[in-house]
Amino acid sequence: MKELRLRHIDTREAANAYAPHFIADFNGRFGKEPRSAFNAHRPLREDEDLDLILSSRVPRRVSNSLTVQYDRVIYMLADTAENRRLIHKYLDVFEYPDGRIEIRVNGAALPYVEYDRLSEIDQGAEIDNKRLSHALQVAQVIQAQRDDRRASGSPSRTNQGEAPRSKERKAGTKKQRELTLDDLNAAVLRTAERRVAAVGNDPFKRD
Repeated sequence: MKELRLRHIDTREAANAYAPHFIADFNGRFGKEPRSAFNAHRPLREDEDLDLILSSRVPRRVSNSLTVQYDRVIYMLADTAENRRLIHKYLDVFEYPDGRIEIRVNGAALPYVEYDRLSEIDQGAEIDNKRLSHALQVAQVIQAQRDDRRASGSPSRTNQGEAPRSKERKAGTKKQRELTLDDLNAAVLRTAERRVAAVGNDPFKRD
């Protein structure tokens, strides 16, 4: 980045045009001849799954309610006799390069239902549910105060189009467990004040 700044390169096109020169100069200064010319690459075997090899793998413990948590997402396993034997045991959560999540036990993938703890209120839902509009507005206010960063230990997802993960939370945000009843009451009061301002002095005026 310092090299680009010194050369006043601030566009993608200019950086791509400069890249071959940078690579040649870098290799000329730091490149070394290999000790051996032997090519250690080999073809992929039929019994090897490249996606599985390149996946991120983390152990997670199954709760009493047959749930597994990974990256602020709760994965609910089916309530079966086989799955109940997994309670308090560890299984593996695989995240593939394309974003797929698999929960595996002894090489077999288990079906699950996903609940994202960082899910957001859809603006269309507020319009389609006028009876719930006030409750949804309160949820949106609380949502704006929530720290929406994913877990720091999870893989980067920039290859899927997501922005780089921030190391620090935004000012004024809190973790879910830090949101208190006072925060909820303040959100209710704030949305009520907005509704009064929108409809006049009658807070009970119907849409």
